[in-house]
Amino acid sequence: MHFAPDTVDALEFAVLLCNTAPDASRSGDDELATPADLVTLLTESRYSGRIDGDEAELADVHETRERLRRTWSLDRDAAALEVNAMLAEAHALPYLMRHDGFDWHLHATAQDAPLAERIRVEISLALVDVIRSGETGRLRVCAADDCAGLLLDLSRNGSKRFCSVRCGNRMNMIAFRARQDRDA
Repeated sequence: MHFAPDTVDALEFAVLLCNTAPDASRSGDDELATPADLVTLLTESRYSGRIDGDEAELADVHETRERLRRTWSLDRDAAALEVNAMLAEAHALPYLMRHDGFDWHLHATAQDAPLAERIRVEISLALVDVIRSGETGRLRVCAADDCAGLLLDLSRNGSKRFCSVRCGNRMNMIAFRARQDRDA
């Protein structure tokens, strides 16, 4: 599946952010437990604009993370309604911008808008492309029994099932052992 580079970046960031939740993280802990954790995630992701780095901002990002996790699994029509709501709440007005070494891409909030609002809007803009393309099936929850991680399937044939190689390997090992027990 082919989307614009800024769409892919925003969707990949959504997965990264949402998979910091305890039921989706590799550690089983909230990997976004402190403002410092949030700043590290944003720095590693080259996220630009205003970052307050305080508890209030972290709480807003946690709420955004949960809202995005819910939106990820909605059907196309429900996802469109949720995306419209997030854009309307922010009074989003799309415009093209080039900054920090990134080529032209869409923004719809000011760089000094609150972080959680900017995250919701930027990911909503990316979801607009997914919804318009009829590709919401590319947004999935990991097929591993014990994982709630999100995944973005950009493969040509749309067959990605697991959020990570770790989950895929674990499920393959479980299936292998079950076959061995059955055949024994």
